Amino acid sequence: MDLPYLRTHPQHLPTFLTHQRIRETPVGGGNVCRASRLSLDDGASLFTKTWPSGRPPDHFFATEAAGLDWLRSAQAVPVPEVYAALDDLLALEWVDSGVATPAAAERLGRDLAAVHRAGADCFGAPWTGFIGPLGQDNTPSAGRWASWFAERRLQPYLQISADRGALSAGDVAVVERLLARIDEYGGEEPPARIHGDLWPGNVLWAADGRAWLVDPAAHGGHRETDLAQLALFGGVPHLDAVISAYDEVWPLQEGWRERVALHQLHLLLVHTAAFGERYRGAVRAAADTLRR
Repeated sequence: MDLPYLRTHPQHLPTFLTHQRIRETPVGGGNVCRASRLSLDDGASLFTKTWPSGRPPDHFFATEAAGLDWLRSAQAVPVPEVYAALDDLLALEWVDSGVATPAAAERLGRDLAAVHRAGADCFGAPWTGFIGPLGQDNTPSAGRWASWFAERRLQPYLQISADRGALSAGDVAVVERLLARIDEYGGEEPPARIHGDLWPGNVLWAADGRAWLVDPAAHGGHRETDLAQLALFGGVPHLDAVISAYDEVWPLQEGWRERVALHQLHLLLVHTAAFGERYRGAVRAAADTLRR
């Protein structure tokens, strides 16, 4: 199998793998899927993702493929090309790793602004939503951002976290009070074209000297969400350069710094919902910052 054949016959890829007709090497792929590097007969490499056991949720890989294609269509930030999106497997363009440099960070800021400016028809998306291993409500909404964010991005994962005992009753009460007054934080904007799960691990600093975006939960959302997520879990290298370059291309609204914790709360609640109470402190710290 070579790349031209794969482009026209993606459905045959599992058969070639089953019969060991393609060299497969396991690689690191995150907390949810099993990842491999495939070496094709023409020397091309692919990055593939499969569900670790059993079948993935319906539309799981199709959703990621749709998000990648949508971000890629903005023709701004580098995004891996999708070669095959099957029920049990996703095959993507292989990207060689490089190092994070200030120049690459500045380029990322400019590119990300261009992607966001490509816009979206509404909040949400026309495809099924997933973030990490969890479903995400992408039902298109023409309403205001604040109420949509509270109802579709915060409340569901707060409820799951509470049900699983990852947050205390006191934690839940603090977040619920924030949701009740979310309009006070301002920052209303039309929907931007966002990555949606842009923690530092989903930025691939590549050998070509640019930062690529991978593993999206893409949808129409608020552009500040992507920027806030870049600061999570230690932050991307040269974060100040990313933000500065972004702000030069598309200036951020007044008060955006005071809203960082609000936007981060989404992904932090996803972590308590999916991975448990070890992320409880981060959720509470964000909520307490917003209470001040």
